[in-house]
Amino acid sequence: MLQFSTTALVVSMVLVTAAGAVPKGSPSVSYDVNEKSIAALQADLASGSVTAEDLTTAYLARIKSIDSSGVSLSSVIALNPRAMDEAREADANRRAGKVRGPLDGIPVLIKDNIESADGTATTAGSEALLANVTHRNAPVVQRLRNAGAVILGKTNLSEWANIRSSHSISGWSAVGGLVKNPYALDRNACGSSSGTGAAIAASLAAAGIGTETDGSVTCPAAMNGLVGLKPTVGLVSRTYIVPISHSQDTAGPMGRTVADVAALLNVMAGTDPRDAATKNADTYKRDYVTQLSSASLQGKRLGVLRFATGYSPPVDAVFERAVALLKANGAHIVELKTFKPDSRLGDAEQTVLLSELKVDLNAYLASTPPDVKTRTLSDVIAFNRAHSRELSLFGQDQFEKADATKGLDDPTYIKAHQISLRLARTEGIDKLIVADNLDALIAPSYGAAWRTDVVDGDNDLGSVSSLPAVAGYPHLTVPMGYVSGLPVGISFIGRAWTEQRLLNLGAAYEHASHARHAPTFMPSVETSAPIAPLLAPLQSSRDE
Repeated sequence: MLQFSTTALVVSMVLVTAAGAVPKGSPSVSYDVNEKSIAALQADLASGSVTAEDLTTAYLARIKSIDSSGVSLSSVIALNPRAMDEAREADANRRAGKVRGPLDGIPVLIKDNIESADGTATTAGSEALLANVTHRNAPVVQRLRNAGAVILGKTNLSEWANIRSSHSISGWSAVGGLVKNPYALDRNACGSSSGTGAAIAASLAAAGIGTETDGSVTCPAAMNGLVGLKPTVGLVSRTYIVPISHSQDTAGPMGRTVADVAALLNVMAGTDPRDAATKNADTYKRDYVTQLSSASLQGKRLGVLRFATGYSPPVDAVFERAVALLKANGAHIVELKTFKPDSRLGDAEQTVLLSELKVDLNAYLASTPPDVKTRTLSDVIAFNRAHSRELSLFGQDQFEKADATKGLDDPTYIKAHQISLRLARTEGIDKLIVADNLDALIAPSYGAAWRTDVVDGDNDLGSVSSLPAVAGYPHLTVPMGYVSGLPVGISFIGRAWTEQRLLNLGAAYEHASHARHAPTFMPSVETSAPIAPLLAPLQSSRDE
């Protein structure tokens, strides 16, 4: 209990101190940021009806009332003490006629494995990195700041981006505690970008940044009623982001609409000389927002990945309605009933991830400030053993397996990497799309959010994320509908560099479906009005 109280106090002090950056004499802001799109916020900034300082004040107040108190989502791990200064700078630039684009003055949140030069630590949710104040902006953050975005702070996450244990609780970190799903507070927000998912769903910022190795953007987006995009690996820089795998890691935008996600991607995408994977990013990046205006489903060929259905009858029912809607709006549906990912893909991916984790994390830790005493994966493992809070809910078997790997020259790793790319790309996504001349592959993104279980850990039903994750190809999830009040998403998956095509498909579907609604913060599905009476016995039977 003492360890928990100490860590919780540190986090609370960070939140209160940053929120206190709002001037005491400031007038109360009546501007309602709830569910506001980036375009709507930008229009109001342009008209002068609100300022960036007003927006930042309003979002900070909302974080204080919803996240650190009230329903206590625990989605924000630390606030940027310079957020108000960034907002005032945006306002000064606007008054001088120097608007830097659609994100100028727009408050956003970033995941706490992404470095930012604002005095906050980049912890990846681990006590081992509480001193990791690097004073470096990850290039993706620098791009946001150059575009005028206000970085409100950092979001909670599944600790170490959910790679530490094979029996983890998604959304939990030793530093930030457990993220709650705003649609049902006892349900999981998924991970590892749990805090970004919950925070943006609850309108604690205009939009946010997550990271994904396999499902860590698309799962929390789907389960929190958001649009989330895992880009092609190499479209967005990974420099100064706490790594898992250079083969699969990427940052990705998360928002309440496709247009918001496209607006973030416009700024995030681009070549970074320090990340060799991004050498072609400038060649392939597009103005993702402009082309959304012509988005249409008419004549588009979409292949249904049937292997990703059958996990949940209620989710399947929502998906069939989505497929019918796609057809009604002119899409041609191609049933891919016989394809199933090769059973060797999972083992090959695991070998790649664990081998690269040791190499990549060791390189990252070596670059951290001297106050960070864990300089290798082995050091982190030892640190966790010495700090009871770290291993209080689940272990670190994945870390231990990774530490036993033999490096990138190991024939076992090389073979696994070759197998994984062949199965996911050549004999997977590429083959399916080329064979039937498809625009994209579609499937339910995930099941509905499961109830958080501190005894047995995550109990998700299955997903479609591994195929595009291993391939390094883009994967977009868009709100599809609801199961007992819990959001579920539909996935659009394509070949490398087809983000624009996927965003257009997602925007057209979004326009046709209007599937998303704001969360209501219900305590549980079981307490909701349609469900609660069904769980009680008939009154007449009690009276007999």
